[in-house]
Amino acid sequence: MPEPDETIEDYATRMRAGITEENPILMGLSFGGMICTEIAKQIPVSKIIIISSIKSSKELPRWMRTVAILKLNKIVPLKSTRLTQPIQNKMLGIQSEEEKTLVASLRREVDLPYTNWAVHQAINWKNDWRHPNIFHIHGDNDFMFPIKNIKADYTIKNAGHFMIMNRAAEVSVCINTILSCT
Repeated sequence: MPEPDETIEDYATRMRAGITEENPILMGLSFGGMICTEIAKQIPVSKIIIISSIKSSKELPRWMRTVAILKLNKIVPLKSTRLTQPIQNKMLGIQSEEEKTLVASLRREVDLPYTNWAVHQAINWKNDWRHPNIFHIHGDNDFMFPIKNIKADYTIKNAGHFMIMNRAAEVSVCINTILSCT
C-alpha cells in the first residue's frame, strides 16, 4: 500500500528495495509499466517490457489529461457501480461473459484506496525519460491507452487493454521474442 501522499517515484523506491538481481528485466502491465520506468530511473536494468501501458506522459490520452487538470478523479468516486461497469468493460476491452465474470470478481476484491492513489499517479505522471532498452507490447484496440498515442514495438491486432487475459498466447509470443534478444 502506498504511504499517505507518497509519489510514484517514492513508491518505486520502495518497490525496488525488493529487487536483488543485478541488471534485472522489469515487466509491467498498465500502471505497472509506469512503475517499471520509475524503478529503471533509479537502478540499472537490462530491459523493460511494458504491456498495455505508456512509456511517457506524452502517450497519456487527452481524456486522462483533462481528468487530471480538472481533478475529476478527486470529485467522482472510482467505485464500480452497475451504471459504470459497462463503460469500464468497454475501456478494458472485455469480450465475453466469462471475462465479465472474472472482472466482476476482481472488482469485488479491489482495494479502493490503492486504486484511487494509482489513478491519481497515472493521470498526473510527468515523464519524458526513456530507457534505451524498453519494449512496448500494445493492443490496437486499447481504449484506456489508445494506440494513436503509442509507438509500440509489438502491436496485437484487435486487442484491448485486457489482452493479457484474452490474448495471452499472442502476448507470450511477444515476450518470448523480447527475452530471446540480447
